[in-house]
Amino acid sequence: MGGAPRHLSYDFDGHAEQLLTIGAGNRRVLIVPPLFDEMNRMRRTLVLAMHALAERGTASALMDLPGANESLAPLEDQNLDSWRQAVGVAAAAIDPVCIAAVRGGCLIDDGAEAPHRWRLSPANGSSLLKTLLRTRIAGERENGRNVTAAGLMALAETGLIELAGNRLSSDMIAQLDGALPADQAAREVKPGTGERCIAGSALWLRAEPGEDAAMAQAIAADIAGLIA
Repeated sequence: MGGAPRHLSYDFDGHAEQLLTIGAGNRRVLIVPPLFDEMNRMRRTLVLAMHALAERGTASALMDLPGANESLAPLEDQNLDSWRQAVGVAAAAIDPVCIAAVRGGCLIDDGAEAPHRWRLSPANGSSLLKTLLRTRIAGERENGRNVTAAGLMALAETGLIELAGNRLSSDMIAQLDGALPADQAAREVKPGTGERCIAGSALWLRAEPGEDAAMAQAIAADIAGLIA
C-alpha cells in the first residue's frame, strides 16, 4: 500500500480533531466523510482509496467531524453549520487541491474552497433523516412501542433526540430536514455502470461495515484523473 498513515489534527472549538493522512506531496485531497452510520460503513473503503491515491502520488486526509469517530466533542452540540465550519478549518490545515465528499458529506463540503470538488452519490438531508427515523421506529416496535415519524419530529423540536444511537439536537434535525448539497461546480459520480459511474456498490446501504477494493481503486483513479 502507498504510504503509512499519519494521525494529524485540526483544532476546532477547543478540541483537536483527527485528520488521518496518507501519502505525501503537494497534491492533497481533503475527504469529507459520510454522516452518522454511513461513515462507519464507508470508512474502510475510503482508507483503501487513500492508499491507492498515495500510490498515484497524491496525498489525502480523511477528517473526523466534531462529535464523530474519535472526536471528544459532544455530538449533541453539533449541527450542519458547525460541521461546515469544521470542514473549512480542516481544509485550511492542509490546503487541498480537491475536496472529495461522500453522501451526506456533500451537504457540508461547501465549508471550504479548492480548485477541484468531487462528490460520490450526494445525499439530501431529508433522506438521511428518514433513515435515522426508520431505525428508531423499528427499534421501538421491537420493544412493543409504537411511534411515528411525525411524533419523533415533534419530540425533536423540544430538545435532544436519540436516533440510531446518535444524540442529535433540534438544530441538527431542523437543518437536516430539507438540506441539499450546495449548488457548486463538482464532478459527481455514483456506483454502477454508465456515464459518471464508478465500480463498486452502495456500501452505505449494508447492515454492517464492509469494504470494496474495486470501489477504492475506482475512487482513487477518478479523483486522480480530475486533479491531474
